[in-house]
Amino acid sequence: MSMMNDRLEKLSEQARHTFWGYLGCELASMDENKVIVTLDVKEHHLNLIGILHGGVHTALLDSAMGLVAMAARPEEDMVTSNLNIHFTSPAGPGIVTAEAEIVHMSGKMITAQGTIRSAADVLCSMATASFRVIERKSN
Repeated sequence: MSMMNDRLEKLSEQARHTFWGYLGCELASMDENKVIVTLDVKEHHLNLIGILHGGVHTALLDSAMGLVAMAARPEEDMVTSNLNIHFTSPAGPGIVTAEAEIVHMSGKMITAQGTIRSAADVLCSMATASFRVIERKSN
């Protein structure tokens, strides 16, 4: 458990300086089976009609599902190869929670599913994604 907590802290620090940090995502919990990410939706996350922008839904779900794929295969790097999303209910300002879990793994592919729920536990969007394992770049 301590190794996962150390990994969680390291990933959170690294991500702070990427698109993840720019969005304002927070990693609430992570293990090899499930990831929970939160976002405090602010005005700059909204579209012109005042609801959470679809691109933010997509980025949040892609990030959460990518993290659970990374947690399942920590020694390998991967990239999103496919993502399908369904928008089910609008979200406005306030905390939303993305949960992601692994659906299937094979040699070079991982499939995950994820949801975003509002603070009132309303399903706002759901997605599936496939991730391709790639060769790790040497530094």
